[in-house]
Amino acid sequence: MKGFEDLKKLYKQVKPQIISRLKEFKRPLKDEEIFEELAFCLLTPQSKAKICWEAIKRLSDNKILLNGSKEEIKKHLNGVRFKNKKAEFIIEARKFFTRDGKIKIKDTISSFKSPCELRKFLVKNIKGIGYKEASHFLRNIGLGDELAILDRHILKNMKNYGVINEIPKSITSGKYEKLEEKFKVFSKKCSIPVAHLDLLLWFKETGEVFK
Repeated sequence: MKGFEDLKKLYKQVKPQIISRLKEFKRPLKDEEIFEELAFCLLTPQSKAKICWEAIKRLSDNKILLNGSKEEIKKHLNGVRFKNKKAEFIIEARKFFTRDGKIKIKDTISSFKSPCELRKFLVKNIKGIGYKEASHFLRNIGLGDELAILDRHILKNMKNYGVINEIPKSITSGKYEKLEEKFKVFSKKCSIPVAHLDLLLWFKETGEVFK
């Protein structure tokens, strides 16, 4: 691997922000708030995270996320790519986690022994969720300390630091797990925890510690 003294220096500067953000992710959440995070991660593929979160807040503020039709949801997805398909994904996920007319997602989450098992369940059962999105969701609800969110920013840096030789054009579940193991080795070598390293690399590329 290439030297990462620059990364350690940046980490020292940004660490307080990272710790604060991760602490926020671990706050107690209601079922509705957890579903907001799931819906957010359904929107993020090929779209900017900030725009997606703004769309989720509009949907929630207008009481549409949990009750609105596909057309109502789509109208609030300004700036989100593939809004028609993603509105469908939100509707399908909402149906999957609805019990007796209410969102019931906490019970499902607590029934799994590990985040890795829960991630596989989400990928298998929720349309629009792949390993990256499931990892992102679990991190945002406080369960992703050992999961890597392998988006383009992370993969770019893994290549730049010599962790991987090239950025794969497509990533299967098996490939994702192998890349994640390499990310964990990277984490150990630079003595930065997995969840911290993920947010650090995001900051390095975007200039902020976001979601």
